[in-house]
Amino acid sequence: MAFINTRKVCTFCENPEMKIDYKEYKILRKFITEQGKIIPGFVTGVCSKHQRQVTRAIKRARNIALLSYSNDLRES
Repeated sequence: MAFINTRKVCTFCENPEMKIDYKEYKILRKFITEQGKIIPGFVTGVCSKHQRQVTRAIKRARNIALLSYSNDLRES
């Protein structure tokens, strides 16, 4: 029986031009759930180095109100 490798590749490692910055909130939205939680790296496929940078950027963007801490379902 052969096992198929379905390991995800880090998007930031394979594309070095893609920067992790708190001002790029459109990229950071991909790493947040609808409830506002940060999605872990093993789900998104981001390596641990870049996951720490993503988490730090999300927290900075939340602090200066570029991203919300949680989505209000009443707005939809």
